[in-house]
Amino acid sequence: MDADDKWGAHAACRTTDPEELFVEGATQNSAKAVCTGCPVRTECLAHALDRRIEHGVWGGMTERERRALLRRRPTVTSWRQLLEAARTAYDRQARPAGDGRVAAAS
Repeated sequence: MDADDKWGAHAACRTTDPEELFVEGATQNSAKAVCTGCPVRTECLAHALDRRIEHGVWGGMTERERRALLRRRPTVTSWRQLLEAARTAYDRQARPAGDGRVAAAS
């Protein structure tokens, strides 16, 4: 595991039986639910996309969903950079400059 992969120690699924994350069909919805609220969901998804991992639920997406995303965005060279930039932009929009509070949803 390299320095960029230390996120796994913080994953919501770290104590889940791996067999529960590598399932097929409707059972994948239960596996995806494990990812809800995971603090490293973005890093996990980027890991799977950048490495073209073909099986299992990663970052809340099934292999089919990831394949579709990869087909829609074939020019992306680093999903980690793209997703981290998107998260930073979202955080900046949700928290106006100089205000430590999160903006209320309208």
